[in-house]
Amino acid sequence: MSQPSPFIERRFDELPGWQDDDQFAAFAAFRRSAEHVLVKPYRAGALGIECSAFAKANAEALNAAPADRIEARAFFERHFVPLQMRADAGGTGLVTGFYEPEVEASPVQTAHFPVPLLARPPDLIDVDDANRPPGLDPYLAFARATPDGVPTGLAEYFDRGEIERGALADQGLEIAWLADKVDAFFIHVQGAARLAMTNGSLMRVTYAAKSGQRFSGPGRMLADLGEIPLADVTMQSIRAWFKRNPQRIDEILWRNRSYIFFKEADVSDPALGPIAAAKVPLTPGRSIAVDRLLHTFGTPFYIDAPALTAFDGRPFRRLMIAQDTGSAIIGPTRGDLFAGSGDAAGEIAGVVRHAADFFALVPRVLAPRLSCHTVSDANQ
Repeated sequence: MSQPSPFIERRFDELPGWQDDDQFAAFAAFRRSAEHVLVKPYRAGALGIECSAFAKANAEALNAAPADRIEARAFFERHFVPLQMRADAGGTGLVTGFYEPEVEASPVQTAHFPVPLLARPPDLIDVDDANRPPGLDPYLAFARATPDGVPTGLAEYFDRGEIERGALADQGLEIAWLADKVDAFFIHVQGAARLAMTNGSLMRVTYAAKSGQRFSGPGRMLADLGEIPLADVTMQSIRAWFKRNPQRIDEILWRNRSYIFFKEADVSDPALGPIAAAKVPLTPGRSIAVDRLLHTFGTPFYIDAPALTAFDGRPFRRLMIAQDTGSAIIGPTRGDLFAGSGDAAGEIAGVVRHAADFFALVPRVLAPRLSCHTVSDANQ
């Protein structure tokens, strides 16, 4: 059955704090996506925001950069119309935070650095409907090739516990070695890290693949076990619990069966984050991860989260650019805000879990159709 349009058309003067935001900072992030589109356009999400509709805005962004926040604001007002996103089931939107950890690492295993970050193993196979064998969990997008005794040639991949107990040892997959298993786990959660190597170099690792199993967050586990009240779960409280209970780290972490593999990447601009799903470097405080099945990369989103003050001490009301996604980011009004790199960014990202209103800035040519179409129309 058709549902009302997920969009409600608004005016820019209806966006709380729009005049106070620094859209110049968001413009730089938008321009990076515009540059990427020259190479390969983004695939449209199910809500119908086609990348081709950004052509005029992209062309101006590439050829006539604004000089300040006033000109940047005028650029967005000239090319876009704000459409407020309806939350699922009449609820409210939600933003969380993510960041790029920075930790010390060694190029070789030592007594002080015993925990590896692994590259993608050669027997890890991408799985889709074309090669999925009967009986393999439909959720799994990766599998193990030709394991012994499996006639179909594919089986579920080793999970976190099996890998950490040595299932992939002696294959030369180690990219770098860390001192702390909890640090490694949070790098898995964030999907990227800067590694300050003991030889004086700086290395960046980013997501390459995963074992495929469902992610189970330690915060929810610890809340369900009665160890931390759910309302108090943050990255900081989880880390503090592990520090108090080192003998239970494996017990909790191995319940999350998903395991992440990495690849090396350049640190071409230390002020920017890693290259993410939209194939551009993330901009601290201006890049947002969204539901890739619904939304289109490169779309500007104005986020109104007045109770969130961790970024700069003021209510969070900012223009962000959709440039990443994540398995936990599901729904039209669910977003993950990139806080930056290093410990200070981690302190911000770790406490972000706030209600928010989402306003998608859509090209003017699309706005009339999107604001009146039903959900079923948008998904066709």
